[in-house]
Amino acid sequence: MSNNANLIEQTFDEGEGILKLAPNWVPRSFCIPGRRIKLHPDDYYALGGERGGIDERWLASTTPADNGPLTARNEGMSRIVCCDGSSETLLQDAVEVLQDRLLGARIWDAHKAWSVYSKFFDNFGPLPHHVHHRDEHAALVGQRGKPECYYFPPQLNNHGGHFPFTFFGFEPGTTKEEVKQCLIDFVKGDNHITDISRAYRLVPGTGWDVPPGVLHAPGSLCTYEPQVASDVYAMYQSLVDDQIVPEELLWKDCPADRKGDFDYLVEVIDWELNVDPNFMENRFMRPRSVKDINEMAEAGYHENWICYRSPAVSAKELTVKPGGSVVIKDAAAYGMIMMQGHGTMGCHRVETPALIRYGQLTDDEFFVSEAAATAGVKITNESLTDPLVMLKHFGPGNPELGL
Repeated sequence: MSNNANLIEQTFDEGEGILKLAPNWVPRSFCIPGRRIKLHPDDYYALGGERGGIDERWLASTTPADNGPLTARNEGMSRIVCCDGSSETLLQDAVEVLQDRLLGARIWDAHKAWSVYSKFFDNFGPLPHHVHHRDEHAALVGQRGKPECYYFPPQLNNHGGHFPFTFFGFEPGTTKEEVKQCLIDFVKGDNHITDISRAYRLVPGTGWDVPPGVLHAPGSLCTYEPQVASDVYAMYQSLVDDQIVPEELLWKDCPADRKGDFDYLVEVIDWELNVDPNFMENRFMRPRSVKDINEMAEAGYHENWICYRSPAVSAKELTVKPGGSVVIKDAAAYGMIMMQGHGTMGCHRVETPALIRYGQLTDDEFFVSEAAATAGVKITNESLTDPLVMLKHFGPGNPELGL
């Protein structure tokens, strides 16, 4: 590890506390790619038909994907691009070497890890109504609970896919017995669980907060998803978009001694959140300006909070006007992905690729240390016509939000 550690240290220092990341593609065997995440048309099945289409790109991830027995080594885990041009070193290795120099003492002392990641989720159709477990249930299978947030970037939603609506929870007044019966009927074809749910139309430029324990059937917009570093879930819908969901996914991440216990599946659900009559009011997220709009406009930029309801993870969208240059300070380390435009960020060039081959390196994704973030990062938009837009996701307890 010493040579690798030396290379990580050198890369970190030469990058002024900012690490460049390589694209991190993840296939899903049960999904059909929406083809909006800029991967070359020939490469959406680059890993073969048995692995399924690539419909996810994981961002600033130290989390391995849980994709069954065919999962590749380190699948889902981001790699840093080192100063010697190599790209085989994991971001996880950099976390272990740099510790609080990368994450800051607040996060390192509390978690000893980068405990979140984000992803682009790009499916042509809807996913089944499913749940991510809360901490107490995830711990039974050696995992952690998974809060997540959604934002629908306009730049990646040139089409809405097959079903741009998401079901959340259940209709107020739904009973646990009704839900249990749907789960018992899982093997009968369509178990009709979305009959007792409520769908919301998805709107680009907005988002949702999805706490663990909330049933959700994500729609077909391309989604930016900041979330806790976990891949724990269970599918509660048996038929979606004319596709049968394997029964094994109903019992995924269920303790061995509780498999077959439908009461346990109901127990996993956070009941009050799922039947909340004010679900939209409490979970929907319109962008909120980080500071006074006029002050930002005068400085040549605009920044919004796009994910701000969860104490576990948050996110911002930064726009710098054409020809503008601004120093942006943040209170915590973050992962960053370019959405539009080109220019510089600190000593790094940044640009938004139009098309990416599988295995190709890009200049659109970075990890910014807490020290660099708090000191301020100078961002310059070198275009005279095109805004520079980036998304940034942060770890737990962002001091700026007071959560």
